[in-house]
Amino acid sequence: MTDTAITYMDQTDTYKHAIDHLTSIDEDWARLVAIVGPCTHRPAPEREPYEALIRAVAYQQLHARAADAIVARFLNMYPGNVFPRPAQILATQSDGFRACGFSARKISTIRHIAEGALSGVVPSRHIAEQMPDDELIARLVELPGIGRWTVEMLLIYTLMRTDVMPADDFGIRAGYRFIKSLDSIPDSREMQKAGLPCSPYRTIASWYLWRVPSLPGYVKKTRGS
Repeated sequence: MTDTAITYMDQTDTYKHAIDHLTSIDEDWARLVAIVGPCTHRPAPEREPYEALIRAVAYQQLHARAADAIVARFLNMYPGNVFPRPAQILATQSDGFRACGFSARKISTIRHIAEGALSGVVPSRHIAEQMPDDELIARLVELPGIGRWTVEMLLIYTLMRTDVMPADDFGIRAGYRFIKSLDSIPDSREMQKAGLPCSPYRTIASWYLWRVPSLPGYVKKTRGS
């Protein structure tokens, strides 16, 4: 397996080492970890990459509850509510996807993912596990509608990589702004640089930054601020 990944056997030790590392960076990180508490990041490694990508697309730019409902309706279209195979997705009419709540753009992306799974562009779980992060990202962003963030969700939640920080993610950037008391939200390039001290545990650092909106005193900032 290439790059650092979490396994169920070493998850507790990984989180302990990650917390020790993050708290040693500076007082701001130490304070964030102390307030949030133990890391309870839970990957979903049983999924194939094509399923993980489709689920990530469903959640793009939506509140989790809304996306949960869309995914539930999507699964309900198939026997036993089992996640459909790529061929089943390609055989499904667009009206069915629209009824679930998918936009036209997301429907197109989902079909491209299914086609990629059949052609081999979207690798199996076994093959993906052998691929470095950057190689997998470069390969999958060639699919129409798939951006870096979507592949990073695959790396974090399905392949259990421990050193991924989605620098384009608004929640990550807003969280970092809050803990550092910055005047403005860092852009993705600034966030990439800011995340370097968190390596090799940038996934765990991201998990903590995603918890920031639940902290006492958090004030939500607009995207333009």
